[in-house]
Amino acid sequence: MTTLYGIPNCDTVRKARKWLKANGVEFDFHDFRKDGLDEKQLKRWVKELGWEVLLNKRGMMWRKLPDNKKENIDEKKAIAIMLNEPAIIKRPVLDLGKQRHVGFSEAEYKKLF
Repeated sequence: MTTLYGIPNCDTVRKARKWLKANGVEFDFHDFRKDGLDEKQLKRWVKELGWEVLLNKRGMMWRKLPDNKKENIDEKKAIAIMLNEPAIIKRPVLDLGKQRHVGFSEAEYKKLF
């Protein structure tokens, strides 16, 4: 089963959900804020995709972090931040079972489905 991870009020997540529905793709939606995020799962994503891909350094959540948390960021610190503030994860994360994809692009989704 396909799972889309994100937060419902994110514009990019809305676009991805709309595209999936319009193209008849069945999926479950996992709300980071409401449903949380499992540490083991996040570590698997980091291993597969890289923490640099998952950690959204351009968003409001990153800007709100204290400077001492942003300094000398590495994988361990990034994982801790993402577990504590899952809304800082780049969205959406699309889990196809055997592969994950971060972000939304209509062209990319067409290739995936």
